[in-house]
Amino acid sequence: MSKFSFYYIVFYSIVWYNGTWRFPMKVTTSKSKNAESFYISKSFINDKGVSTSVNVRKLGTLADLLKKHGPTRDDVMEWARAEAKLETQKYKEEKTVNISFNSNKRLQPQQQVFYRGGYLFLQYFYYNLGLDKVCRKVRDKYSFKFDINSILSDLIYSRILEPSSKRSSYKCALDFLEPPSYQLHDVYRSLNVLAKECDLIQSETYKNSHLLGKRNDKILFYDCTNYYFEIEDEDGIKKYGKSKEHRPNPIVQLGMFMDGDGIPLAFSLFPGNANE
Repeated sequence: MSKFSFYYIVFYSIVWYNGTWRFPMKVTTSKSKNAESFYISKSFINDKGVSTSVNVRKLGTLADLLKKHGPTRDDVMEWARAEAKLETQKYKEEKTVNISFNSNKRLQPQQQVFYRGGYLFLQYFYYNLGLDKVCRKVRDKYSFKFDINSILSDLIYSRILEPSSKRSSYKCALDFLEPPSYQLHDVYRSLNVLAKECDLIQSETYKNSHLLGKRNDKILFYDCTNYYFEIEDEDGIKKYGKSKEHRPNPIVQLGMFMDGDGIPLAFSLFPGNANE
């Protein structure tokens, strides 16, 4: 193994084990009948691959904190966020990772030696957009047993890294450093749920996108395209219309709204025989 390959593996290992690279400390609150308490919590991925969080420090109740950091709740929240930032920096400085490496160890036949690590960078955006929390909301509404958060995240990563079909996306995810714990049939079953909750996913993603930076949403752009289906009869919103590929098949239309920087805001699907 070359030195470059070794440092490449070490880098990604540090990125993965140092959870604060993806999950900084944050302020959470808990309301009871008589008080509102402030905490600093840390998110992490548990052994089952599910995102969860744990409180690492209790800051106090709102009534007590107003006396020291008031006079308003916003002042208390600003102070609490500064404390969370300090806790994050402290955690990064104190956390160490030990990685052993044996340059003389020989690879075994039929052993996987290639892993995709590009998705590790994408995890930062996925979790800061709160998509894991959206998946928890969706999960609580249904009784399915598959991990919809893992499925959605892998589909997104694969779509960015190697755009292809759902089946090929699943195969792509099998090469990730963290291979899927679900099966291909779970991917297909999740699609109906994701489609039903499309509006929720879009609205939450847009709302959380402001946490990553200011959106240029004073100017909106709209564009429309369509997709054909190799069928002869209309079905649902698959209707005969003017195909951009000049195909004599039923189509479905997709309208996309983008901000002034060309970053998507929302999309909608509508029948192929409707006006754009």
